[in-house]
Amino acid sequence: MKKSILLVEDDASIAIVITAALEAEGFKVDRCDSIAERDRLLADRAYGLMLTDVMLTDGDGIESLGRVRLNCPQMQVIILSAQNTLDTAVRASDTGAFEYFPKPFDLEELVRTVRQAIGSSHNAEGSGEASDEPQALPLVGRSPAMQAVYRMITRVLRNDLTVLILGESGTGKELVAEAIHQLGNRAQGPFIAVNTAAIPAELIESELFGHEKGAFTGAHARHIGKFEQAGGGTLFLDEIGDMPMQAQTRLLRALQSGRIRRVGGTEEITLDCRIVAATNRDLVPMIAAGQFREDLYYRIAVVPIELPPLRERADDIEALSRHFLALAASEGLPRRSLTAAGAALLARQPWRGNVRELRNFIYRLALLARDEVIDTSTIEPLLAGDGGAHTRDDGEPARQADFGEALASWLAVARPQPGALYDEALAAFERPLFLHALSTTGGNQLRAAQLLGINRNTLRKRLSELDIVPEVALAKP
Repeated sequence: MKKSILLVEDDASIAIVITAALEAEGFKVDRCDSIAERDRLLADRAYGLMLTDVMLTDGDGIESLGRVRLNCPQMQVIILSAQNTLDTAVRASDTGAFEYFPKPFDLEELVRTVRQAIGSSHNAEGSGEASDEPQALPLVGRSPAMQAVYRMITRVLRNDLTVLILGESGTGKELVAEAIHQLGNRAQGPFIAVNTAAIPAELIESELFGHEKGAFTGAHARHIGKFEQAGGGTLFLDEIGDMPMQAQTRLLRALQSGRIRRVGGTEEITLDCRIVAATNRDLVPMIAAGQFREDLYYRIAVVPIELPPLRERADDIEALSRHFLALAASEGLPRRSLTAAGAALLARQPWRGNVRELRNFIYRLALLARDEVIDTSTIEPLLAGDGGAHTRDDGEPARQADFGEALASWLAVARPQPGALYDEALAAFERPLFLHALSTTGGNQLRAAQLLGINRNTLRKRLSELDIVPEVALAKP
């Protein structure tokens, strides 16, 4: 019985390949392409494993898995799907399936997983029925890069393991954190997001852990910190790579002990929240440079999820663009549609600001386009209006050489010490950038932050760290 496998797949070519691979491993494979035939075969004989597609000739292969679980509780199930959305991945996970494979999949990996499932002594027990359709989530894309993200998300939904989301700015790290919260066991609790880079260093402990009345000057009443506010839910610590070292120590102690004390307090409070952290920085060299605690890194990176930059998932740009056009219409902007040629043009752009930059550009298109249908003739003037930042010449982003030359010149003059290159280069870049923003806005820090696309507290923090006094800097000739 354990060597017998039922393959439920309506694509004949895929079925032939899978069957040949499994039979070469010594398995006996029966194949059908419908729910009705599946149920007839399951009633007639016993199988050690079922491989099933989602979209079958007579319905959804996941929706009816409840009765399969009821009738064959010992049988493992592996789900295959060409749908390739987070929705499908979550539905597959909710059935208690041994594994979920988005198409196209690696055949050798599938065969290895089949062997593991057949040999597993674990009796997979599903919930008895498929889960409700989840709310629409703002994670869009069916590219292989996003499939890896979806699969990692489904692996952490039924546990409270600490997750570290890695990725460039604008890739959607907070959206992943929200998805983990909304689809997981703590969905009924609060989702508390904290940008640790936006909180002044002297206040971060109070913000995270809370404080008692009289703990310091200005503490006129007890303050409940973010950890307590997230009780029963999820605490999302964004930009954790920018957290001050002292706060890192307190955070590590809290995660290790599972308890916190408010600043100025003596009562120990037991934590009841899941921790999801995120950063756009590479923490490994920061550890080597003594800027991030190694023990904290291993504590928060129990399950790392790496979000791909948009340039590595160009196949998703059309779907993302149409998604953002629909969102724009729902928020009161004119309803627009996108031609295939327009989508292809967008897919050829570098989008260095990732999904956030694409979203802002699509909203601008929806606002400024004169026609309902957006084509290349509508898109090209807006791309040019961005200073050529998106246009490509022979496959390379425009202006890339200019910045590279500037970097080379700076390196030749500054000669930064090994291990300090990133921080010194960042400071050298940020200083004239911030001065430009302040000059453009007449010294208005709120408008300067909006121009830069960052939080005002982040701007103030960096101005302080770079010793830039706006009034003095703007007064210089």
